[in-house]
Amino acid sequence: MQLNELTRELGGEIFSPWVLVGQSRIDTFADCTEDHSAVHADTQAAAEILGSDRTIAHGMLSLSLLSGLSTSMLERIEKRSCLNYGFDKVRFLAIVPEGRQVRGSYRLVEAVERKPGQWRIRFNARLEVEGVGQPAVKADWLLQMEDLAALPAV
Repeated sequence: MQLNELTRELGGEIFSPWVLVGQSRIDTFADCTEDHSAVHADTQAAAEILGSDRTIAHGMLSLSLLSGLSTSMLERIEKRSCLNYGFDKVRFLAIVPEGRQVRGSYRLVEAVERKPGQWRIRFNARLEVEGVGQPAVKADWLLQMEDLAALPAV
């Protein structure tokens, strides 16, 4: 699909595959961010603090998964480049317990050509947790894309 065809997809929703949020993923994220809070690293501490028998994923890990899980969706769009422009209205609504599966849900709400060949795309994005009634994360996600046609003539 070409960028100028995205407006026909407004309101459409796409789901990523489910992925496991295991302790190794949580530990790796903790190492990368220097956030080794007990609720993320220690099952006993999580039980005392949260009353849970599992650790939980970092909220920022949950948010960052929205980007990686979008790969299959974004591959459908023919583009020269795609840059993360940021998030608006980020809300953390539920925890992601270790050992649960999550998936991304993306609803296209805006596709605007800001300059010839340069598009600003907005998705309502959610990170859903298998078996949980509400999403762990909701956010408006903005992407900046450049059309293949914007390539200079050779």
